[in-house]
Amino acid sequence: MYDLRPVGYVIGLLLLVLGSTMLVPLVTDVYFTNGHWPAFAQSAVLTALPGALLALSCANGVKPRLTIQQTFLLTSTVWLVLPLFGALPFMIGATSARAVDAVFEAMSGMTTTGATVFTGLQDLPQGLLLWRGMMQWFGGVGIIVVAMVFLPELRVGGMQIFRSEAFDTMGKILPRASEIAKQISVIYVALTLACALSYIALGMGQFEAIVHAMTTLSTGGFSTSDASFGAYQGPMEYVAALFMILASLPFVRYVQILAGSARPFVLDTQVRAYLGTILALTVFFAVYRLLVNGDHFEHGIREALFNVTSIISGTGYASVDYQLWGGVAVVLFFFIGLIGGCAGSTACSIKIFRYQLLLASIATQLRRLYAPHGVFEPRYEGRKVSEEVLSSVMAFFMLFFVSLGVVSILLGLTGLDFITSVSGAATALANIGPGLGDEIGPAGTFTHLGDTAKWILSVAMLVGRLELMAVFVLFTTRFWRG
Repeated sequence: MYDLRPVGYVIGLLLLVLGSTMLVPLVTDVYFTNGHWPAFAQSAVLTALPGALLALSCANGVKPRLTIQQTFLLTSTVWLVLPLFGALPFMIGATSARAVDAVFEAMSGMTTTGATVFTGLQDLPQGLLLWRGMMQWFGGVGIIVVAMVFLPELRVGGMQIFRSEAFDTMGKILPRASEIAKQISVIYVALTLACALSYIALGMGQFEAIVHAMTTLSTGGFSTSDASFGAYQGPMEYVAALFMILASLPFVRYVQILAGSARPFVLDTQVRAYLGTILALTVFFAVYRLLVNGDHFEHGIREALFNVTSIISGTGYASVDYQLWGGVAVVLFFFIGLIGGCAGSTACSIKIFRYQLLLASIATQLRRLYAPHGVFEPRYEGRKVSEEVLSSVMAFFMLFFVSLGVVSILLGLTGLDFITSVSGAATALANIGPGLGDEIGPAGTFTHLGDTAKWILSVAMLVGRLELMAVFVLFTTRFWRG
């Protein structure tokens, strides 16, 4: 029998913290005198009280280290439990949302997906808009810590290749995981403040700037208006693109820069590949817009840069309906969303490093074909890549696309058309935000989907955010026997 008390203790503490943070939107609603603050008062009590009781009841089982089973269970359970309680303000508050809609919105927020079932956002109480942004902000920093501390040790989807990045190569700079998390959190807060101040300097309202800074740095994409970032076209799009890129780069590199070593950042092949991909796609779409759509130079570059960055990072902001750019743009944006940012960032989807490892493996196999007696080994940043890492990456690709197919079929069975089903499955598993089509595209929302489809997408968002295997392993009998 597994001892679940350590898991319950941590979850209880996190619920206590989550309930406490609900006081921030409560105070916000009091400040704006919109009369919505009692919803957060009730939600805070209903979240913090069970959390405190759970933590107290499990305190006698706390141990210095978690077993691998407890770690897997904790990682998945946290991203399940927190959105369930985070949904309370939507159910109790002004939206009076049904459970399925409230959980969908909260799961989309905590997993930084950015898909929404709410319309008329500009008319919602400020506290509720802030709470949506806060959930994405918490989810963003949370996934960085999980990606750098837990997933490498759990050998999930090739993330074990970054064990040395998180610990060994940091050497004297950050010898312990807790210090890594602390340093990353400080940088995350600093970048959020810098983003908010930049928005304010360019004319965005203070409240809107704070919310958008949270959802930019978390690469979440929730906005305070139905128009998303279309309400702030102009120089702010450049600022948003810059901070979306910064948020989707490895945060451990920022820690190293602050420690006086910029060399790892400059030489990081993952960073260079990611930035190169954004540059190439931006140039392509800018030229495409100029030649095919007749756009003018600066506007074409700005919209190309903003929307490419938004989708590849998984932020999901929309400044325009890029589906109107033509069939080529629609197809490309679908696949751009399946690329993703760098490991150890707030970005989601497959991640650029997995494509690098896949290409390195393919190149090695091709060399072996024309030179069977040669000795060729796939390498990443000059280091030999073990078979364990390669097989883990291949398994991740297979599992991702099998999951994509299964979720697409399930959505199709609910009555959705092909485009909506496939793009909905992709945007949920890759945590992108908007899908394709008139209903869930960049100009639409997930409001009118059936309840079954919303539950399916909510589960898919959770599974995708935790790199699939961290969730699926819980359903294997061997895991529980180990």
